[in-house]
Amino acid sequence: MKIETIDLDFMNTGRVVASFLLLGESGAALVETGPTTCLGRLTAGLKEHGVSHEDVRQVFLTHIHLDHAGASGHLSELLPNATFYVHEVGYPHLVDPSKLVKSATRIYGERMDELWGEARPVPEDRIVILHDKEEAEAAGGVLVAHDTPGHAYHHLAYLEPGSGALFTGDVAGIRLPGQSYIRPPTPPPEIDIEAWVQSINYIRQIGPDSLWPTHFGTYEDVERHLAELEQRLQDWLLFIEGQMDEGAEREEISDQLKAKGDAEMLAEGADTAESGRYDLAGSYSMLTDGIMRYVARRREKG
Repeated sequence: MKIETIDLDFMNTGRVVASFLLLGESGAALVETGPTTCLGRLTAGLKEHGVSHEDVRQVFLTHIHLDHAGASGHLSELLPNATFYVHEVGYPHLVDPSKLVKSATRIYGERMDELWGEARPVPEDRIVILHDKEEAEAAGGVLVAHDTPGHAYHHLAYLEPGSGALFTGDVAGIRLPGQSYIRPPTPPPEIDIEAWVQSINYIRQIGPDSLWPTHFGTYEDVERHLAELEQRLQDWLLFIEGQMDEGAEREEISDQLKAKGDAEMLAEGADTAESGRYDLAGSYSMLTDGIMRYVARRREKG
């Protein structure tokens, strides 16, 4: 099986959101659809690789957030032979995306159309639920689903056993090409850092040869990558919790986290211009909201 990366050129910015194209002797498969605003770029990417709409037999979704699966309904109309694979908790939101859109609108407001475009339903008979360690055919080979909550309850990572490639969605963080720096994507409402750390350990047990985050690229320094992500998740949690205890307001905490995160990024040799590209995959205000919500929820539970 051959793996190609289709750059979806999100918000006219390259190498921020990917869809992965799997090519085999018996058709093709996709991992991630991207948002509807990138649908033209996705279909152009299929054409560039000589793949017809009829050739795509499987579409695998790591989770149903709009930057990963927002174009699914439109794609179900364009790809007549494609079956869509998703976590059981994500399934109802593919069938009826109205709750998902309502939730996202609370976060993105007037920018919904500009960022994501319209989310349409996927017909129920075109969707298959995958559970942990379950295999599914993909472009003549197989992908193995792995339940990896933390960024979202309904998150799957997919292993291609032949190459050892693990398509990690958001569970392995945001890392842009040419960078070693990893930013944890922690938007509301489902962040669970305890579950996320368990998922990182689960990925270590799976033992992939390479990580393929949707934001963006492919990386072979697997243990270093996972260790940095785990440390930063814990560090940011302690930092934000401390700020909350001192009575800081949300905007101030977000500004402080940005200063901290950008300093960490610069210390790893990245240019300040890269911060804006990382922001397209996960902005500090949103990351702050997610962790603050997690802290508040954990404290409510005692």
